[in-house]
Amino acid sequence: MMVILGIVIGAVGGFFLARRYMVKYFEENPPINEEMLRSMMMQMGQKPSERKVKQIMASMKAQSTKKKK
Repeated sequence: MMVILGIVIGAVGGFFLARRYMVKYFEENPPINEEMLRSMMMQMGQKPSERKVKQIMASMKAQSTKKKK
């Protein structure tokens, strides 16, 4: 019985530790950076201005912080 309880506690603890690590990793290394955004805009036929790129990046950052709350 203690072995099964230990396995369950380890699995739950491991899940939450891995989740916390991944959230921290994605905060420090966002999956989309400005250069990727510019290339995506050019592929869609838009001419990326610096102002537009900064505006989109700011909205993405605001949306990700809003999800945390």
